[in-house]
Amino acid sequence: MTRRLPFALNRSSWSNRRRAVAGAVAGVIALALTGTACSPVEPAGNDTSGASQSPTGQDVFGDPADAAQVKQGGTLTVALSADPDKLDPTLSRSLYSRYVFHTMCEKLYDLGPDAKIVPQLATALPTVSADGLSLTIPLKQGVKFADGGTLDSNAVKISINRGLTLAGSGRKSELGPITSVETPDPNTVVIKLSKPFAPLTAALADRAGMVLSPAAVAKLGANFSTAPVCVGPFKFASRVAQNSIKVVKDPLYYDAAKVHLDAIEYRIITDSSIRSANLKSGDAQVADSLSTQDAPSLQKDSSMTVLQSQSLGYQGLTINIANANGIGNPLKQLDTPIAKDPRVRQALDLSIDRAALVKSIFNGLSTVACSPISPKSEFTSDAAQVCPAHDTAKAKQLLADAGVTTPYKVTMITSNNPDSLRLAQALQAMVKEGGFDLVIKPVEYAALLDQQDRGDFELLQLGWSGRVDPDANTYNFVGTTGSQNVAGYSSPEVDKLLTDARQNTDTAQRIKLYGDVVTKLQQDDPLIYMYRQRNLTGVSKKLLGIQVYPDGVIRTAFAGFAK
Repeated sequence: MTRRLPFALNRSSWSNRRRAVAGAVAGVIALALTGTACSPVEPAGNDTSGASQSPTGQDVFGDPADAAQVKQGGTLTVALSADPDKLDPTLSRSLYSRYVFHTMCEKLYDLGPDAKIVPQLATALPTVSADGLSLTIPLKQGVKFADGGTLDSNAVKISINRGLTLAGSGRKSELGPITSVETPDPNTVVIKLSKPFAPLTAALADRAGMVLSPAAVAKLGANFSTAPVCVGPFKFASRVAQNSIKVVKDPLYYDAAKVHLDAIEYRIITDSSIRSANLKSGDAQVADSLSTQDAPSLQKDSSMTVLQSQSLGYQGLTINIANANGIGNPLKQLDTPIAKDPRVRQALDLSIDRAALVKSIFNGLSTVACSPISPKSEFTSDAAQVCPAHDTAKAKQLLADAGVTTPYKVTMITSNNPDSLRLAQALQAMVKEGGFDLVIKPVEYAALLDQQDRGDFELLQLGWSGRVDPDANTYNFVGTTGSQNVAGYSSPEVDKLLTDARQNTDTAQRIKLYGDVVTKLQQDDPLIYMYRQRNLTGVSKKLLGIQVYPDGVIRTAFAGFAK
C-alpha cells in the first residue's frame, strides 16, 4: 500500500493561527458534552480479533455468535443515530437504511470481514467474458422471498432493471453501462455491457445487488418502501416515522437455523449521549455512532464492548454549483460567487484547519481527509492523499482576487442532531478567520436528504460511508451524470478520468487515474473533504454475534442473547 502523506501545515503562521482556531474550537467544546461526527461512516482494516476492548485506534470488528452460547428468542433493541430514508434499495441513499436492509434484503454479493467480496445470493463470483462485456452469475436454489415467492433469475433481472430505470434511482450510475440482463435459465443471470465496467461486482455487493420480490414490486411500484419484501433472516414488520422500525424473524429464510432472535427494533435516538445512556441502562443493547467522548468510558465498562474501525468514506462540505433544478434534471448554474468561481471554494477549503478539527472535536480518533480515496484503499496513492495547507491569508487573497466583499456570507444546512451542530459551530468559528460568515441552518436528517436532492441549499455538510471500490466514492458524486451529484458539478476532464478508471481492469492504471481525479477535484472544489471519522459502536455483553465489517454496516441478523 502506498503510504499516506502527512497533513501539510503553513508553518510560517501556524502558531498564531493555531492559538486563534484552538480558542474558537475550545469555546464550542466548552458548550458540549460530546464531540463526534454527524453520521456514521464505514470502517477499514481487517483485524477480526473480536477483543472486547482495544487500544484507541485498533480495529475491533466483533466475532460471530457461537450457537452453543446463545439462547433462542428475544427482541434486540438498536439505538440508531438517525431515521433511515426510504426502505427501498433502489431509492435509498443513507447508511442507516443499510443497517435495516442487512436484516431483510440480501444481495447477490456481500463483503467479508477482510473487505473481500463473497457470494451471498449468488453461489460464486461472476464469470467474466474475455472481452469484459458479459458477466455470468449463478444463483442459489430453493430461496424464498418473505412473501413466499421464489428467487430466480427473473427476479434479479427485474431488480437490476428497476435500478437502471426507476425515477430517482440511486443505483443507475452505480450499475454502469448495462445493455441487458438475460435469464438463460432460472438459476443463471447474464449481464451484458456496452463497455467493460470494473466496479460492477462491488456494486452488486451493495444496494444495487439486493433482489426485490417481483410480486411486491408489481403491487407497490415506487411505494415499495412502505412494505418492502426481499430475502433475508428477518422481514419488515412496522415503521413509525422518526421513532422506530421493527423487523421480525422470517421462517421462510433459507438458513433460518442460524437466526436466534425473534425481532429487532431500531429506535431513533439522535443525541449520542442519550444513545449511550440507553446502552448503559439496558434499554438498548447496541448503539451506533458513539461520541468520541463517551467511547473511552464505555471501553472501561466491563459490561460493554466497543467495536471500532476507521472509515472508507469521508465527511465533507458540498457546494451547490449547478443543482438549481434538482438531482436528475438538467444542470443550471447558480448565480452566486461560491457557485461560479472556484477561487471562492478554494478559499473556503483553505480556511478549514482539518488537524484542529480532528484533535479538538474528535479527540484525535478521526483522521484528516482531503479526498474521497481512503488511505486504506488498494487504489490509494501519494497524489490521492495530498492535502491543501491551512492558510487563511491565502484564503482572503483568493476572495479579494475573486472580487468578493468580506466577510462573505454563505449558508450551510446540516443535520439537526447535537453532534452535527457542534461540528458546524466549530467550522463557523474556523472559517471566519479566512473571510467567511458561515450561517448554520439545522435540518432533520431525512428532510436534509430531500433538500439536497431538490438543490435547495448553498452549502451542505454531509458525509459518505464509503465503498471498497473508489468508483462508488467518486463517480456518483462528481460525475456529471452521477446519481448523487447534488453539487451539480460537471467537468469533462473528471468525467473522462472516471470513465477511464471504470473501464480499466489494470489496478496500477486505476490508481494513477484516481490520483489525477483528486488533483482536479482540489482545483475545482465541488466537495471539500474534511475528515474520516472512526466508527464507534457500543454493544452490551449480554448480546453475542454483533459485527461491523469494513462496509460499516452493523450486522445484527445472526446475533443472540447470551445464555
